[in-house]
Amino acid sequence: MKKKIILSIANFISIFWCLLPFKLRKFLFTSLFIIESRGKNTKAGLKRIFKIKDNLDWIINERAIIYGNGIHPKHKVTTYHKFFIDRVCDGEIVLDVGCGNGTVAIDIASQRPKSFVIGVDINVKNIEAANKQKIKNSVSNINFIFGDISSQTNINSDVVILSNILEHINKRKEFLENIILKTSAKKFLIRVPLFERDWQIAFRKEIGSYYFSDQDHKIEHTLEEFKNEILLSKLKITEIFTIWGEIWATCVNDQ
Repeated sequence: MKKKIILSIANFISIFWCLLPFKLRKFLFTSLFIIESRGKNTKAGLKRIFKIKDNLDWIINERAIIYGNGIHPKHKVTTYHKFFIDRVCDGEIVLDVGCGNGTVAIDIASQRPKSFVIGVDINVKNIEAANKQKIKNSVSNINFIFGDISSQTNINSDVVILSNILEHINKRKEFLENIILKTSAKKFLIRVPLFERDWQIAFRKEIGSYYFSDQDHKIEHTLEEFKNEILLSKLKITEIFTIWGEIWATCVNDQ
């Protein structure tokens, strides 16, 4: 609600603000940022500037989604959907945990018509949006479920997709073991943010500034942390690489 109010006010003020030449606006903003970073306590100034940068990232994402007509452009420019699609064999049952608005699940269902895709999400608005996309794209080999995956009864599947999910979970080992048990899936396709994506992340941690890319994140893995957690969950990594500041991995259940 607070963000909606801020955006509404901004939309009104921008009518007058944009009458100023861009070079002048840029100069004013840059000057204010420099002034905000000053002071005897360099660490405090850096922490303030990082908070401003986080707000700027939020604005960029908000504008990017508007630009993409409701779909974040990262889905297109990073081609991460292809990572999942290429690793699903046509005919396999796919479980997309935390499917969001269903964009990835629908892409998989469209590209793998003999497969059946199940999307689960704890946000009812996400499921409503996913079902609208399902109708819009005329995809029938897919079903969206509202609820927490941990409270679902057995969902047999061949492949489990965890796209930016593990970082939101506290007890990740137990979470993975529970999914392994209730799905009997042999293949897990996982995507998480990488802690080592930029020097500023480690620096922010050093000075005590919030360094996660989302307020709900419980962790942002180093490569070693990710490998250790997967090992503890009794999954085997068969493919792993870093791209776009993330870890993408294929894991198998050999149990």
